[in-house]
Amino acid sequence: MRALAVLTLRNEASFLLEWLAHHRAVGFTDFLVLSNACDDGTDLMLDRLEALGLLTHLRNDGPYDKGGIQFTGLKRASNHPLARTADWILALDIDEFVNIHVGDHRLPALLAALPEASAITLTWRLFGNADQVRFQDRPVTRQFTRAAPVAMTWPWRAAMFKTLYRNDGTYRKIGVHRPRQPDPARLAASRWFDGEGRALGEPFKTRRIFSNYGRSNYALVQLNHYALGSMEAFVVKADRGRAVHADQMLDLDYWVERNYNTAEDTSILALSAAFEAELAALHADDTLARLHQKAVAWRHKRFSQLLALEPYRALFGRLLQTPPSRPVPQALANLMIRHAGQAKPDPEAP
Repeated sequence: MRALAVLTLRNEASFLLEWLAHHRAVGFTDFLVLSNACDDGTDLMLDRLEALGLLTHLRNDGPYDKGGIQFTGLKRASNHPLARTADWILALDIDEFVNIHVGDHRLPALLAALPEASAITLTWRLFGNADQVRFQDRPVTRQFTRAAPVAMTWPWRAAMFKTLYRNDGTYRKIGVHRPRQPDPARLAASRWFDGEGRALGEPFKTRRIFSNYGRSNYALVQLNHYALGSMEAFVVKADRGRAVHADQMLDLDYWVERNYNTAEDTSILALSAAFEAELAALHADDTLARLHQKAVAWRHKRFSQLLALEPYRALFGRLLQTPPSRPVPQALANLMIRHAGQAKPDPEAP
């Protein structure tokens, strides 16, 4: 069984070894990673990882299609030989970590639990900042353990998912949240399940990118989403821009809609032994260790440079003054959903 993870990166080398170690421990067998005009040595680290046989690196330095960096990169990935030979495919970001709760917490156990699945939705669980100001060179999965509650009704982005799908020809293109360009002749036979093992309706096969609200979607698997990190790291992330719309600076609206620290969730530590062994092996390579340290130094220096610029200094000041977000009361969340139009859940949702 070949399971392919596809990743697009820009200036995120300081997080790369943790992400790779975790997903190797989870059971992904192949990695196709696209770098985008990097300044922090991400591309050089990927070159070294490719030389070690640990992933395939494609430079995606532009020009970009109208959809931007990520859409251009995934279009290239869709045409790569790895995407033609993989049994399963999942597109991820560097701040997303697959967290499996069934069996031995690895990918084969998840697939065994859902043997009829053509696609499995991995719903985000948002991990908040927990008032951490300074960027530290420590695994984010160990630093940030406060998360949104299991059942969230608002904001609807809390229920967004990424899709692990069987590469059987039903879909022709890799998408950011879901596979694209379905083959109508194969679509009827496709079986979609959510992270609780519930069968999903027809809208999920062609257009949905968010799970039904107000209930748990995590019993079998969730996608830990560390979208914020420390305040310093977030300022540097704001400089990079949004993954899809890189020309749009991240601001306080992005922060507030993701900074939930309501519940403690350390379930990802179930793979600690395998993860730590993988990470130690990566850091044992002198070249990777040197490139990692250079990336950490670059991130500290870049934050200092950005503080000299008013938009980033102002953003940092606002982060320091903004308390953690609180879940919206159910009655008000329902009111928001009724007026959200396209963000309404399916009619059969509870």
